[in-house]
Amino acid sequence: MSESDYRAPDLTVYGEEHVRLYRETAGESGYLWNGVPTLLLTTTGRRSGAPRTSALIFGRDGQNYLVVASVGGMPRHPAWYHNLRAQPRAQIQVGADHHRVLARTATEAEKPRLWQIMTDLWPNYDVYQSRTDRVIPVVVLEPAAD
Repeated sequence: MSESDYRAPDLTVYGEEHVRLYRETAGESGYLWNGVPTLLLTTTGRRSGAPRTSALIFGRDGQNYLVVASVGGMPRHPAWYHNLRAQPRAQIQVGADHHRVLARTATEAEKPRLWQIMTDLWPNYDVYQSRTDRVIPVVVLEPAAD
């Protein structure tokens, strides 16, 4: 996919506003964003120790949730990815449901298959990868024991 194939998303609801709306409505508003499912990922700030929440497109691989650390192809990984690398235990909200998860970066061997799952949902990920020299990670969120 090339830059000419890029489809700009509707950013009417984005960032903190997306998180607020999602929380207030238990996902009734915000779960579907630009036609794709989203979840809320709450990480622990690696410097502050404070909870940080991001709304992210997600896919599924069996019982695992998948998210992509793309930031639209920016040259640096998103803060939430750095937070997960420092503290892989996190929480997600999917619709009204809350789950504890353990995060890990997809291995080189599994990434092509998982990347395909995510680009089938959101083809722009291929464009984002073409915009940067960094390798955009796929993050696997595995259910964690309570």
